[in-house]
Amino acid sequence: MVEKIRNFIERNSLLSSDSLYIVALSGGADSVALLRVLLLLGYHVEAAHCNFHLRGEESNRDEAFVADLCHRLDVSLHRAHFDTHTYAELHKVSIEMAARQLRYGYFSQLCHDLGARAVCVAHHRDDNVETMLMNLLRGTGIHGLVGIRPVSSVAGKGNKSAEMDKESEACPVVRPLLCVGRSEIEAWLGEQHQDYVTDSTNLIDDVERNKIRLDIIPLFKEINPSAIENMQRTCELMGEAELVYNSYTQEQLTRLVSHDTLDVRELRETASPLSILFEWLSPYGFSPATIRQIGDNLDAASGRIWSSATHDLCSDRGQLVLCLRQETPKPMRMPEPGLYVVPFDKRIRVSLETETSISTSPCCACLDADKVTFPLTVRTSNTGDRFIPFGMKGTKLVSDFLTDRKMALTAKRQQLVVTDAHDDILWIVGLRPAAPYCISPKTKRMLKLTLL
Repeated sequence: MVEKIRNFIERNSLLSSDSLYIVALSGGADSVALLRVLLLLGYHVEAAHCNFHLRGEESNRDEAFVADLCHRLDVSLHRAHFDTHTYAELHKVSIEMAARQLRYGYFSQLCHDLGARAVCVAHHRDDNVETMLMNLLRGTGIHGLVGIRPVSSVAGKGNKSAEMDKESEACPVVRPLLCVGRSEIEAWLGEQHQDYVTDSTNLIDDVERNKIRLDIIPLFKEINPSAIENMQRTCELMGEAELVYNSYTQEQLTRLVSHDTLDVRELRETASPLSILFEWLSPYGFSPATIRQIGDNLDAASGRIWSSATHDLCSDRGQLVLCLRQETPKPMRMPEPGLYVVPFDKRIRVSLETETSISTSPCCACLDADKVTFPLTVRTSNTGDRFIPFGMKGTKLVSDFLTDRKMALTAKRQQLVVTDAHDDILWIVGLRPAAPYCISPKTKRMLKLTLL
C-alpha cells in the first residue's frame, strides 16, 4: 500500500520533500494511516486536530488518542476547540457545514501561520465513489462525476468542483490516499499493529453519505466485487474528459461573451449551447434547472428575465445580457425647487425661471410651471407607463419609446421618469419631455429640470 501511495503522490505531483504539510488528524483509521504513511515516506509533517464537541465524551476520547499518538510518533500537534452548535445557529447552516467551515478556516490559518504548503486530508477511493454517487443522486454534470480531485486549488465562489473540493477556502488541500480503499487501509493498519478510534456516527445510516456507505455500496459489491474499482476508473476517465470539456467551453466563453453579453445566434452554433450556458451562468448562482429553462427559451421575446440570488439574465433582441440584481430604488420626492440626488447617483436641479427660452439639450426639460403640480417624484419607469412625447400627439408606452431608441434592456430598467402630484409623466429623464407640459408662447413661468 505504501508503494502505491508513493507512486500516486509522484504521478500527481502532490507533495514536495522540502516543504511542510499539515495532516488533518481525526484519530480515525484513514487519517492515522495518512500520518503514518507520510512519515514512512519521509515527508515533513505536523498534525492538526479539531474537537467540535458534538459527541460528548467520544470527542474528548478522540482528542486524547490523537495527542498520545503524536507524542509516540514525535509529531507536533496543533489543536482547536469549536462550539459548533452555536456557530451553526449564528450562521444558519447545518451542523455538517458548520464543522466544515470551521475546520477548513482553521487549517487555512494554521498553514499561513506555520508556512505550510498545504493541508493533507485522508479522503480515499471509497470516499471518492461515495461523493460521485451523491452528486449523481442530486443531479450533476461532468464536474460532479469526476468525484474528488487529488489536489484542490484555492477555492472561490466560482469553483464548481465536487462536494469535498468546495471545502478549501484559502489553502490547497492534498489527498494522497485516493488511490487506495478503506479495506486496504484497515488491513495495513492491522499489519502495523496500529490502533485507531471509530466515530460512532459513521456507523448509523441516518444521513445521505452513511446510507450510501453502509447500504448501497455493499449492494454494489454483492452484484460486482470490482464495483468500487470500476467506479473509481470511471471517475478518472471523467477527469480526462473534463480537461477536454473545460478547454472547449472556456475557449467558447472567451470568444462569445463580451461585456457580460452573449449573442444567441453564435451560441446556437456551438457544439453544446447548454454546456456553454452552464459554465457561464453557474458561477453567478443560476441553478441547473434555471439554466435548462434558459436553454429551452433562447428565442424568448425581448424582456424575458431569469434570476439567481445575485444576478439577472435578460433576453434583449437576440442577446443574453447578464447584470447584477438591483433592488428597485424607492421613488424620490422633489417638493420644491432645489438640487436633488436621485436614484442611481444622478442629480437633478429643479428651478423656476421667468426666462422662457427653450433648451435643445436632452438633459433639460423646459416645462410650463403653471401646468405642473408639486410635489414632483423621480422614479423608475413602470410597466404600463404612458406619456405623450414632445413632437407627437398620441400617447406612447414608455417601454415602446425606449425600445424605438434601441436602448439596452439593462439601461431600460434604470430609466428614470419625473411625475407630478397626479403621477402624470412630465419627463423621460435625459431623453424627452411630455408634450402637454412643455412651454408655449403663452407660458409666463418656466419650470426647468436639468440632469447634471
